Amino acid sequence: MTPPPALPPTVPTVPAAPLTVATVQAAPAPGDVAGNALAAADLLRRAAEQGARVVVLPELYLCAYHPPALAADPAGTHVAADPQGLVADPRLDPLRTAAREAGVSAVVGAAVRHPDGRATISALVVDRAGTTRVGYDKQQLWGGERELFSPGGRGATLLVDDWRLGLGICYDGCFPEHGRAAALDGAHGYLCPSGYLTGSEHRRDLYYPARALDNTMFVVFANSVGGADPWRFNGGAAVYDPQGRPLVRGADEGTAVLVATLDPAILAATRADHSMLADRLPDAGAPRASLVG
Repeated sequence: MTPPPALPPTVPTVPAAPLTVATVQAAPAPGDVAGNALAAADLLRRAAEQGARVVVLPELYLCAYHPPALAADPAGTHVAADPQGLVADPRLDPLRTAAREAGVSAVVGAAVRHPDGRATISALVVDRAGTTRVGYDKQQLWGGERELFSPGGRGATLLVDDWRLGLGICYDGCFPEHGRAAALDGAHGYLCPSGYLTGSEHRRDLYYPARALDNTMFVVFANSVGGADPWRFNGGAAVYDPQGRPLVRGADEGTAVLVATLDPAILAATRADHSMLADRLPDAGAPRASLVG
């Protein structure tokens, strides 16, 4: 058997050391940014006590994924970003303090108001120094989100130690090309704060392991849980290995902080055995022939 071809230049060598991550499923209170930030601080501390260095919380966690509350009070449910993407909202101080004291980086969903007036569904990154900035704006908006938010214009990769972690938000992960763009930027993992409603369990449990296997990278999927119909969420937060197998997975109900270690040896072995990134044709399937049956 011939050895697999070398990875392209866009796919770097694997990290030197493991990274312990936590994914969270929780039930934020609609519209209560201050209260949700305080609860997030407690979740960060719980994750850090289990060794996590990166913590991922659900989509729109700080205001809750509740369109009626967002539409009724955009000023109160959004956080403002400055031209550099920094967020200084004092309601987030408990979250910043927890990240700094625990030495963890957090990815947390928020509704963000930008200096140009745009509102986005965003992933805030709170680093280990407590600095808070907009890491990524959701590109693929779903359904009624388009009435409240504008789509983001670019992807983003978070660097933690020597790990490259692509950022996506919920519906982004339903598009194979979104995860692939992260992988081709050299991502070792893909972080997806999400909000999946009750009744979507099949799709929830299919998309994210598929993105892991498609791209031979770890996937960290966070989700809201609970709430009242029609905005009731189904948990199932998980971390998937590069073959799409769950390392940890939450139940469909109840708050949970789930911790897993991303092992670079598993990443290297998977990419050696399953060389899709290296073998990928630059324009697979094109040009196309039309056949008559």
